[in-house]
Amino acid sequence: MSETNTASIPLQDAGRPVREDRSAPRNGSTARSSAIMAAGTLVSRLLGLVRVALLATAIGATGQVSDLFTSANNLPNFIYLMLAGGVFNAVLVPQIIRASRQPDRGADYVSRLLTLAAAGLLVLAVLATLAAPVIVGLTTSFTGANLALTTAFAFWCLPQIFFYGLYAVAGQILNANGSFGPYMWAPVVNNVVSICFLVAFIMLMGSEQAERHTPETWTMTQTVLLAGGTTLGIIIQALVLFIPLKRLNLGLRPKFGIRGTGLGRTGKLASVTIVTMLIGNGLYLVNQRVATIASDARQGLLAQDPPVQIAGSTNLEFGAMVYQLPHAVIALSLATVMFNQLSSAHANGDLPAVRATLSQGLRIIGVATVFGAAALLAFAGPLGILFSESPESAAINGVIIAILAVGAPFLSANFFLNRVFYASEDVKTPLKIQLILSVVGVAFALAAGMFDPRLIVPMLAVAYSLGNVIAVVVSHVFLTRAIGSYGAGHVFDVHVRLTIAGLIAAVAGTTLCWAFGGYDPAGFVWQSKLNAVLVLVLGGTVMFAAYLAMLKLLRVTELSEFADPVLARFRRGGA
Repeated sequence: MSETNTASIPLQDAGRPVREDRSAPRNGSTARSSAIMAAGTLVSRLLGLVRVALLATAIGATGQVSDLFTSANNLPNFIYLMLAGGVFNAVLVPQIIRASRQPDRGADYVSRLLTLAAAGLLVLAVLATLAAPVIVGLTTSFTGANLALTTAFAFWCLPQIFFYGLYAVAGQILNANGSFGPYMWAPVVNNVVSICFLVAFIMLMGSEQAERHTPETWTMTQTVLLAGGTTLGIIIQALVLFIPLKRLNLGLRPKFGIRGTGLGRTGKLASVTIVTMLIGNGLYLVNQRVATIASDARQGLLAQDPPVQIAGSTNLEFGAMVYQLPHAVIALSLATVMFNQLSSAHANGDLPAVRATLSQGLRIIGVATVFGAAALLAFAGPLGILFSESPESAAINGVIIAILAVGAPFLSANFFLNRVFYASEDVKTPLKIQLILSVVGVAFALAAGMFDPRLIVPMLAVAYSLGNVIAVVVSHVFLTRAIGSYGAGHVFDVHVRLTIAGLIAAVAGTTLCWAFGGYDPAGFVWQSKLNAVLVLVLGGTVMFAAYLAMLKLLRVTELSEFADPVLARFRRGGA
């Protein structure tokens, strides 16, 4: 196994002269690029929170329609990820960087890549849309009117596959050419469009609390506003990237054929990556099918006197979105920039640089993700209120968020560990890792499905967190065999100190939440979403101050490694 991994690292290039790689920012430029990306992601995620809050207002978090729409709207994203996402998000960047060193700056390669990708995505999107009834039947446990409405939503949502792919390809071309901002800012436009349609839905069709929407009373107009508005946002998100893409002045144009471009090599790497993503995202679809067992059982429980609300796939979706915030805002931004550094270091045969970049990235990412996990644990209740239509629904959301929060730092760490394999164009090892994790994940999901419907989704959340922990351990073992020791002991030591700081900060946040009635159903925080936001802002400030103080006391230097170059840039007034 070690030989396989070592062979995938192009050490034969080590003796060649190295050209300066503009796509691999270092030190201050890494921090600035990450900050620009993080700012775009933060704005997008904040708008995403507004969008989800409006969605909860429109169709609820535990309503009769909410899980149906969530199940259908998730399908295009995960079908795209299964069949193409791994190729576009991991395999292509090293290939584009390699092509950019050609005299034409990779223009021929990129033109053929875009043409081939657009054609393949179009075929995939059309076939998936036509197969909507079959796909919905396979991925959910819905029956009757629930199944019919989910299928109707899927017909409107599945064309998103084409535009998810265009967004990813255009974004990776921009990233490989050192233009990181647009890829992270484009989702802002998507969220704005979706928010507008949700506001229109609430104004024209009424909220869940007022109307109690059901599959039997649902209309085509409601479908257009809800599913159509969501798809339009994805379309615009993809198309806006072609503006900065044009500014690269690569002279891109439709061009068919792959001979002599290196795309054949890309295809060989892609074939393994597709299998990896099929397995990994196939696991998600198993989880979704299990979650919809609870969703289908909800109908009968809501009909009881008094009605009983239970967690369904929408609650799991909301919880996953919230717990991934630290990962999306900080870890993903930093990892995207550092991925180019890892790719360049591998291309130059510089394993010490690979190990140093990995160690530094894991430590810096941990500063944000550990604090994020602590904040989610302390304020799970107020966060749950933002995405609910009732106190009962808010409590359900809070439980799911708290369970998922435990695995948040491990999610980001595993993501960055796997970037090292893809940077070396080693696609076989991630496949082996994913096979192991998928077997474990399917076992966890099937076990969760055996519980009472009231407990299925909470147990799936437990499975998510355990899966993230196991993923880090497995990836670490494989990676150590591939590149040797990368200072995991140092990384662990830093994370122990980060955890101590996070726990102290969480105590401060929990105390403040308790003071505002966070553990009393009649307390201040539970009275309105505005009250919840006020407590979150105040509590987040207190927690952040406590966290910074503890980092200083424990002599954690990783925060300044990332923050100092950014702060220096702002002090210079530089944009």
